[in-house]
Amino acid sequence: MRIKGKKRELVFIAVGMLMIAFLLLLPTGYEDAEIYTEAVRCKVQVLSTDESSVRSSGLIRSGEQLCRVRVLDGMFQGSELTGVNMLSGSLESDKIYAAGDKALVVISMNAEGKPTNVVMSDYYRLDKEILLGGIFVVFLIIIAGANGFRAVFSFVISILLIWKVLVPCYLKGYNPIIIGILVTAFLTVMIICFVYGYDRKSLAAISGSLLGTLTTCVMGVIFTDVFKIHGAVMNNAESLLYAGYQYLDLTAIFMSSIFVGASGAMMDLAVDITSAVNEVVEKKPDIGWREAFVSGMNVGRAAMGTMTTTLLLAYSGGYIALLMVFMAQGTPVSHILNYKYVSAEILDTIVGSFGLVTVAPFTALMSGIILTRKSFTTGIKSIMMFNHKS
Repeated sequence: MRIKGKKRELVFIAVGMLMIAFLLLLPTGYEDAEIYTEAVRCKVQVLSTDESSVRSSGLIRSGEQLCRVRVLDGMFQGSELTGVNMLSGSLESDKIYAAGDKALVVISMNAEGKPTNVVMSDYYRLDKEILLGGIFVVFLIIIAGANGFRAVFSFVISILLIWKVLVPCYLKGYNPIIIGILVTAFLTVMIICFVYGYDRKSLAAISGSLLGTLTTCVMGVIFTDVFKIHGAVMNNAESLLYAGYQYLDLTAIFMSSIFVGASGAMMDLAVDITSAVNEVVEKKPDIGWREAFVSGMNVGRAAMGTMTTTLLLAYSGGYIALLMVFMAQGTPVSHILNYKYVSAEILDTIVGSFGLVTVAPFTALMSGIILTRKSFTTGIKSIMMFNHKS
């Protein structure tokens, strides 16, 4: 048994590494879509700053900050240049640099390849992001062991699949609903199989999760039209249209984002119910599928309440400031609920939660049919007898 387990672990690692390597090498088709062809992006360290041209009015600052910087990489590495940090009066996008900060800049060049203009882009955060990700991976492996190691593979593959497949397909104008379903289905199969192995338990969890995803997809398509929501409600959606992508169906992309965003929670619930039913079946091998189904539904009922609340908190967490603005301005609740972007979030939350509600009976039913030995064996025998008679 140990040898088989080690072989299976090696297979998981090999498959995961091959998938990651394939996705890393897979071109998106937008590698040469650089807007500024006569400019380079570099990492710099700020040596000194000059705020003499910055005008302050309360919290608002405008004008420009001059930063003396040393280039840390690229063709101008080691050069000392003066960068301009334009301030627009927006607390959301403006930043003030200090000596010692690391930042990203865009350096424009002339025909001779010499720098002509340096624009401060943003703080350099990649090293901190890598550190945070590394800490997360270490803790996940320490706490979850082999499952945590496979979860890391699933996590990386999911990120690469979204960036290398989902986003480019959307940009190329492919049907967002179909692409979203295909990518979500692949991720569901891959994640559940990677973390829980290839067996009947995984098949039951995958079946229940995919049925819930399809239900969420149908509900999202129907009620996006009923609510009269346009896809431009998504952040930065209009910027795509102005960048030359007028052919994109933003509403269909919004529809697909509903079930793609809820698919993770549906996988989680499906796995919980399947694991519970499997435990019951192992303790009582002669149990029938109906009794197993009832046990799965009991587990599902307990989990659904917290899962739907999880979706609500996940979706609404980024809108706390907006809710505070509404309250501070005394906006009536009836008006708040009718605003397009609020209605879009309500649609996202309720349809996603509806998918979770349907995942419970779907998974309980599939687990009852697939995992109970009695019904599984009976079903196989019935099929064989039918084929023999035919």
